[in-house]
Amino acid sequence: MAEFFTKSFLLKFLKFGVVGFSGVFVDFGITYLAKEKLHIQKYVANAIGFTTAASSNYYLNRIWTFESTNPRIGLEYTEFFIISLIGLAINTLILWMLVSRFRMNFYVAKIFAIIVVTIWNFFANVLITFNTENPLF
Repeated sequence: MAEFFTKSFLLKFLKFGVVGFSGVFVDFGITYLAKEKLHIQKYVANAIGFTTAASSNYYLNRIWTFESTNPRIGLEYTEFFIISLIGLAINTLILWMLVSRFRMNFYVAKIFAIIVVTIWNFFANVLITFNTENPLF
């Protein structure tokens, strides 16, 4: 297990976190523009923001974090996007449980959800999307 957590692996995790953090700005920025400037319904605007952020995160992770050269970009993007959607569902479930069931402050709960989902997204993408040694598909 120790050989799994190499310096290179930890650097990839750090890069993944930086890319994810940039995605927050993309998500909020696009959502704001769509909702406030283009007057698109808020949930549709939110979906546009999420999709745009997931797409920019895929691109940045492909070229910077994982340095992927996989020619099957469509499949790779689809895997990344599905993992992101699962992450969104996990995030929502954690928020709901901690806030509704355990009466935790929403923003404290959100921190826990972000930590769990970041770990989920990273490992799922390492094992599935950007796994060049043993691809599942």
